[in-house]
Amino acid sequence: MTKTKDSVLRAWATVAVGTFALGVAFTGDAEAKTVLKVYTAIEEEQLPGYKEAFEKAHPDIEINWQRDSTGVITARLLAEKDNRQADVVWGLAATSLMLLDKNGMLEGYKPEGYDQIKDLFKDTRSDNPTWVGMDAWAAAVCFNTAEGEKLGIPAPTSWADLLKPEYKGHIVMPNPGSSGTGFLTVSSWLQTMGEKEGWAYMDKLHENVNSYLHSGSKPCKSAAAGEYLIGISFAYPGVVMLNQGAPVQIILPSEGIGWDMEATAIMKGTPHLEAAKAVADFSASAEANALYNAYYQVLARKDVTATVPENYPANEGDMLIKQDFYWSAENREAILQEWQKRYGSKDAPKS
Repeated sequence: MTKTKDSVLRAWATVAVGTFALGVAFTGDAEAKTVLKVYTAIEEEQLPGYKEAFEKAHPDIEINWQRDSTGVITARLLAEKDNRQADVVWGLAATSLMLLDKNGMLEGYKPEGYDQIKDLFKDTRSDNPTWVGMDAWAAAVCFNTAEGEKLGIPAPTSWADLLKPEYKGHIVMPNPGSSGTGFLTVSSWLQTMGEKEGWAYMDKLHENVNSYLHSGSKPCKSAAAGEYLIGISFAYPGVVMLNQGAPVQIILPSEGIGWDMEATAIMKGTPHLEAAKAVADFSASAEANALYNAYYQVLARKDVTATVPENYPANEGDMLIKQDFYWSAENREAILQEWQKRYGSKDAPKS
């Protein structure tokens, strides 16, 4: 073999060995990183910050979000009961998680720092909880002040006010089958008014409703944009729009407001149990609760002092009704079927 050929072969061998080593390194990195399928109903704009904070704390785990509204995610999880795709649920109504738990779909796990979680945000019926609350979100009414002035219609101050004839055709609210906000609002009316009076109230409200939207935040965003005068929703989207200059007033009706918890749970049977536990630990941590406080005032942790976000209703915590979440979860399907039968004629098209 000539000297030239020998040099070329040695060079090729060096490149091949280096390429092989680089391939092994990349393969090792890929194998080391666990990708978790995480189902959520958290608002879209909140997800990047949560993902970034978690992955910074756990660089060996990557979150792959599957996001939709509460009703859609709940239905999807139930449909996948025998072929589960999700590893973790991070940010879904506690009432939905109670329904999954009833179907034997959740893994019991007590996250780190569980002793710092308020009892209100715990599944106190078990010492091996299948879900843990994160924060609370509650019903609110968003009123477009510019449209109200133009139409000569004053802002409502109570749920009862929404039955007044001047609001006919000017109200939108969420379909409770699609939206967790819609369901907690309907459930709260049935609990505070009693079932007979609650349905009677909704019969009268239906006469004033323009349409039922398939999102909890859209009624407020639509009212803030001037598409409708009033949107039954929750405070956060109204606060965002108000801070951006929209002519929107956020009203907490005087009778009190229904609410639910965003909560986290591990899906039973996940092949990535340890990584899933890391998500549950982070979700219940003081760091995560501080992140939640950018959007919500009522937090799960005892040791995190909540600050009131700019223009957020400072008295929201005082307006929360006494809510029986287990009753809501137990009666969810019956409530949704009755609601759809009575009011589905005004459903907005699903996008």
